[in-house]
Amino acid sequence: MARHILVLLSFCAALVGCASAPAAEHRPIAWDGLGQNPNRPAVTKRRLANHTAPESDPNIERQRVLGTLRPYSDAWWAVQSEIEAENDRQLGSKLVICRSCVTQPPGEDVTGSIR
Repeated sequence: MARHILVLLSFCAALVGCASAPAAEHRPIAWDGLGQNPNRPAVTKRRLANHTAPESDPNIERQRVLGTLRPYSDAWWAVQSEIEAENDRQLGSKLVICRSCVTQPPGEDVTGSIR
């Protein structure tokens, strides 16, 4: 009986410890300056009121055509190449590379690959 009470008390103590954990979230967190500041609330981007409607995906029709063709035929490969090119174009339009994000210390030589 005493063993059951001891187990019950330790279980309750564990639950009380879990319940008090969120209070620590309100304290400032050390920030190394490399990513987003966790102490600053996230800023949501506003969507423009006059944005254009999303264009339909041209690959949907190509996928239908691809399903009707004999696999790995010349026509199949042509449609497959168009699909991959469109996917690359869409990825390229979404990809943003910031030149100021990667800064080189002045005066240091930068080398490429060893080959």
